[in-house]
Amino acid sequence: MQDLHDCIDKLLQLPLEQQALVRQCDGKWVDDLLEGSLMLLDICTTAKDCLLKSKQSLSDLKSFIRRKKGSENGFAVECVTYLVMRKKMKKQIQKTLKSLKHKNNTSSMVSFLDEAETITLSSLQHLLMFISGPKGHSKPSRWSAISNLMKPKREVCDSQESNTNEFQKVDAVLQSLVSHKLSSIENFHSDMENLELCIHNLEIGVDHLSRKLIRNRVSLLNIFNH
Repeated sequence: MQDLHDCIDKLLQLPLEQQALVRQCDGKWVDDLLEGSLMLLDICTTAKDCLLKSKQSLSDLKSFIRRKKGSENGFAVECVTYLVMRKKMKKQIQKTLKSLKHKNNTSSMVSFLDEAETITLSSLQHLLMFISGPKGHSKPSRWSAISNLMKPKREVCDSQESNTNEFQKVDAVLQSLVSHKLSSIENFHSDMENLELCIHNLEIGVDHLSRKLIRNRVSLLNIFNH
């Protein structure tokens, strides 16, 4: 993903490519390209917001456990608070996913930019489903799409080796604790640490992608406003 958007950045700086893009694009295609770049940035913003909320709620939960203060009911309240946050987040993600649009153009340069948008959109969709904890999606394809968002060789999460991801593991433990199906949180500490690391690395990847998308959008605006 990094190489893809670096390539787009370099192409958009070339005078010949800029001229070709202007020739090939009518008003509708210009609007489509700019709308597409804005859509990707909006999805990045949603992903950032979800990751930030998850990190903050997880931090609150860890702080409560670390202090070891309060009654069992107090801990149950903290668990429910986290799960309520997750439920609201899943609704937000589903709303975002349903609003996404796909499009196709035939012009060579525009087609290339469209293809890049489609690839990026697919990766961001999988990222949102990863955060939400989707059902009915195969783990390998989900992980491969998410890993494309990150810098090469960066280990984002451990989910490529597991049937459930870090978000789902923490959700499952908290749901079991709330329903009194689990009495010990001994292994829960490592689950929280893994999720915290996962969130941190995903944030780095999304932030890096956002900066690339902003740069490329500015380049498009400059090209079409000349």
